[in-house]
Amino acid sequence: MRAILSDLKQLKQKQELEFELIDVPNPLEQLTVHFFEKSSLASINVPVANMDHDDQFHIRVNPASFQFNRNGQSEFAWQIYLSFINADNQYMIQVESEFLSDRHQLSLTSYVQASADSMGMAILSVHTHQSDVAFTATAVNVTEDSLQINGHSIIDGHKLSDMKVLLKNTASDSQMEYPVGKGSLKGLFTAEVPLKDIPADSEQAIFIQYTYADQPIEQRIVLAKSLAGQNTEGQVSKEQVIMIDKSFDNGLLIRSYPAPTFGEKVATLPGKASDGLQMGQEFMSKLNLFRLRRLFRRGHQPFAQTTIIFESFGGRQVSDSPYAIYNLFKELYPGFNLIWSIDRDQKKFCRDNGIQYVIRRTSKWVRTLEKAQFWISNARFPSWVRKPNYLTYIQTWHGTPLKKLGLDIENVSMPGTTTAKYHVNFVKEANRWDALVSPNDYSTRIFRSAFGYNNKILKVGYPRNDKLINSSADDITALKAELGIPADKKVVMYAPTYRDNQFAAKGKYTFELPFSLADFKKQFGEDTVLILRMHYLISNALDISDYSDFVYDFSSHPDISDLYLVSDMLITDYSSVFFDYAYLKRPILFYPYDYHLYKDELRGFYLDYERELPGKIAQDESDLLAGIQDGLQAGDMAENEKFMKFYRRFCAINDGLSSLKVVNYVVHQIEHNG
Repeated sequence: MRAILSDLKQLKQKQELEFELIDVPNPLEQLTVHFFEKSSLASINVPVANMDHDDQFHIRVNPASFQFNRNGQSEFAWQIYLSFINADNQYMIQVESEFLSDRHQLSLTSYVQASADSMGMAILSVHTHQSDVAFTATAVNVTEDSLQINGHSIIDGHKLSDMKVLLKNTASDSQMEYPVGKGSLKGLFTAEVPLKDIPADSEQAIFIQYTYADQPIEQRIVLAKSLAGQNTEGQVSKEQVIMIDKSFDNGLLIRSYPAPTFGEKVATLPGKASDGLQMGQEFMSKLNLFRLRRLFRRGHQPFAQTTIIFESFGGRQVSDSPYAIYNLFKELYPGFNLIWSIDRDQKKFCRDNGIQYVIRRTSKWVRTLEKAQFWISNARFPSWVRKPNYLTYIQTWHGTPLKKLGLDIENVSMPGTTTAKYHVNFVKEANRWDALVSPNDYSTRIFRSAFGYNNKILKVGYPRNDKLINSSADDITALKAELGIPADKKVVMYAPTYRDNQFAAKGKYTFELPFSLADFKKQFGEDTVLILRMHYLISNALDISDYSDFVYDFSSHPDISDLYLVSDMLITDYSSVFFDYAYLKRPILFYPYDYHLYKDELRGFYLDYERELPGKIAQDESDLLAGIQDGLQAGDMAENEKFMKFYRRFCAINDGLSSLKVVNYVVHQIEHNG
């Protein structure tokens, strides 16, 4: 028998779940629905009183029972099972689901939603601790003559009243009000703003007002998903263009721009010509790839001199653990042939630093890779790169995993592949590695399961972190001077992860800091500076020109360890940088301003984000500023038990000699095979 969750309805204070049964073995007795919460392992059992038909039944549940106070947990994912007795035998099956329900708002700050996991099994999700200043819209579109906003007009079964939409000018106190009408479906509303009303050269934030439980409410309208599939641009007149955009916190913005002039349109023609050029380049790239594949198939013999190839992030950098290992090899074993595999834009760095290199995807690169005895990399080589049987491949990886990896990613949405194909390719590549460097037991367990990895693991810590352990106070002073940071100022480092919603258009990226630099400067500017470490795609989108006296953008600095060393505290969100920064036993503050969206839409986390982090979580900007104040006063975290528990779990095995241990492993292989 199969059981399928086929519907979720909101009925005042209750939620009604509908189940469909397939291949029912009659008679069924003692039918019970079981809910198991994935994180807390809590359980709820609901007996089925009556069957509607032989193949369908309903149960009603109170969502309040599906949320509880457990160490600040704010999201609850309930798997659903069905048990029954048939012919005196007890059975239990997991319930499937083939649909995603809309969110049913339980209160201003919580909602429930039904969905399916990657295996098609039903999940009932309850989300709490939402911001009470945000109202989630269903869709927003620019039509021929209006801006149209759609959303739900019911909370906890109660219809909202006195609804209206406000457009507030972000540069002034002016605002415009518009009535809200009934939507095309029950429980939905529609609001329309005439495009002609939107002032030229302006930016408007969208708000909503309504009455709920006799209380007047005003909230910023947000869209907790991408704008894909919605019409986000329209032309009001020959002079004015309207565009929908999103702020850093997913708030909706309406921007009005002057329409492009004839001259500006003409100026885009070379761009169209360049599209043809790009197509030609793509064809030549494919032709070159075909040629390289053939070169890899040719028989190669290893170099007479021991040759080690180093690569970092697919040739995009000369950095990370491979660079730490390279530097120690250069110091201890300069007689080996040490070569970096790089992209062309790294040539100057290599020349300036006396580094021997080979350019990726050239004939020389193929010959050098194939004739080397060792590869040391922190990321994967392309699957078509052939690994000779006389070569040892050492994978350093590039961080302690916070977000799901490899086989643990339940639903792969990358273009050009499927989840099954991605998993197969990942395992195939991972098991070309002869040795994998691990920083701790936690990572070792994840690497084994996520990579399907069965070869040797070197649990020695990350070589890149040796610098954090071995640097002195004098080294840090010298680094500050080199970076141009005042020696007498404290340093706060902000290093967030990259978000997909920072992509505006092909080749264009946007970024808005999720806190006010003016407020930061007002509170900390006299004795503190802020350094930024952003993703390279968006670093050029930052405009900090008005704050150049206390904000430093080091997004392009080649060695992030330098930035760790000069920083007195770290602010991050979901980036794994905090695992490395913890080596310094300095304060870490987490600012996941879009946590619910990020966790729902991306790969999920290995850690319990709300309980296991080595620092406080700031929920909003006022929390953030208070947390910075506390962190700067705290200084050394060696006496903080929660922090040190994290340190012992993730950092303790690194004694500052990780690079040496990897070098010794390679030398041992050379001696053993020689």
